[in-house]
Amino acid sequence: MRISYLIIFLFLSTLAIGQGYNIDIQINTGQNKDIKLTHYYLDNVFITDSISLDEKGTGSFKGDTLLPQGLYKIYMDENNHFDFLLGADQVFSLSKETFTSVELLVTGAAETEEFQKYVVFLRNVQTKGAELSKKLETATDKQKAEIQKELQSLTPSVQTYCFEINERYPNTLLAGFLMANYIPALDITTVSEEIQQNDTLLLYARFNYQKDHYWDYFDYTDVRLLYTPLYKPKLEKWFTQILYQNYDSIKPEVYTFIENVLPNKRIFQFAVSWFLNASIKSNILGMDALFVDIAKDYYLSGQAFWANEETMKSVRENVAFKEHNLIGLTAPDLTLESLEGEAINLHKIVSRVTVLLIYEPGCSHCKEFVPKLYTDIFQKYKDEGLEVFAIYSMDNKEEWNEFLVKHNMFDWINVWDQNHISQFKILYDARKTPASFVLDENKKIIAKGLTVEQMDRLLTEILKSGS
Repeated sequence: MRISYLIIFLFLSTLAIGQGYNIDIQINTGQNKDIKLTHYYLDNVFITDSISLDEKGTGSFKGDTLLPQGLYKIYMDENNHFDFLLGADQVFSLSKETFTSVELLVTGAAETEEFQKYVVFLRNVQTKGAELSKKLETATDKQKAEIQKELQSLTPSVQTYCFEINERYPNTLLAGFLMANYIPALDITTVSEEIQQNDTLLLYARFNYQKDHYWDYFDYTDVRLLYTPLYKPKLEKWFTQILYQNYDSIKPEVYTFIENVLPNKRIFQFAVSWFLNASIKSNILGMDALFVDIAKDYYLSGQAFWANEETMKSVRENVAFKEHNLIGLTAPDLTLESLEGEAINLHKIVSRVTVLLIYEPGCSHCKEFVPKLYTDIFQKYKDEGLEVFAIYSMDNKEEWNEFLVKHNMFDWINVWDQNHISQFKILYDARKTPASFVLDENKKIIAKGLTVEQMDRLLTEILKSGS
């Protein structure tokens, strides 16, 4: 359990003037204990209030203003704590025999009470599921069919329970919390017979339906859901699993999301910063373009009111190193000097494919990657129209020459920029080496940062297939 000891979090956007909270606590085994009222915020837990229980195990958390609605925790220590839902009613009582006992008596708050009933119901369903799974181990074939039928009925029973709560308590946090992870499934009777009979088309239809209805029961513009552990994993799954994993598909979806939450500063802050970090850390080829877009449109435009100077410096630096070498752009032209002193222009190289390589002989990864690129890639494809524009990134000509001699790589186009006039390290983000870019015959960047194995597959497709 991670608890951040911070000053009381009272978020102004959700406060109501003239109202407050009063939560009476009775824990029979909590006599004279210090306890804390804490709240979830995304994947963290923060302290809201603290009291000492009296010799009877009673006490009250009180405040002059309403608390943000969300999932809360009564916390004594790592082994003694329990959760409850805090909704619109914030004057109520909680009573428990012990911190870890199942029963929690709630008086005076309908949402909190119903949430506790749901917790008990869900626990019973899980217990039933475990019992049925245990029975499967020794059941006969006939019995297994019946047990499987029972098991399959458990999830729909939970869904039915949640839908009933949603109808009885519309627009409440309770309803939003219980419905948050429900995603409707495609009714295949609504699609054509052709799609029903084709597994590939049906899979595609189901995928699209899930994407289109992913947020049906989760209102991502509802700030209350930030105060639960549900929001962040829901967003992460959408970004990494539900959306088509390429820049052109993801960008419009992300921008629609951001614009929809723009009126709520707290959600806007979380969403923009999360998407910025997710895009720069993504392993999906070309997703750094989304980072550049978000950085320019929301950070460098002045809309990221939360960003301090250190953050802005980092954003500006990353944009400077990434904006010129995005996939789909024409590679920045370079005119560099060969080992013999000849000026060689990148864009004047005539080849079906050019690999632009930036390396440093002393770097451990370069020592492995560069020779392998020469033997496994260049030697295989040099007669198919491949050239390698290999940039030595340092300023020690003797070191450079020794490396070329050692690996016999003189049939590459070997160049350097001794005085670093061309700014190739910025234009091609050579903060880490080796850096590699695959350019088509028009010098458009079609891939970057590939392993030798990935590059081999790409070049086979381009050069061997004639595409």
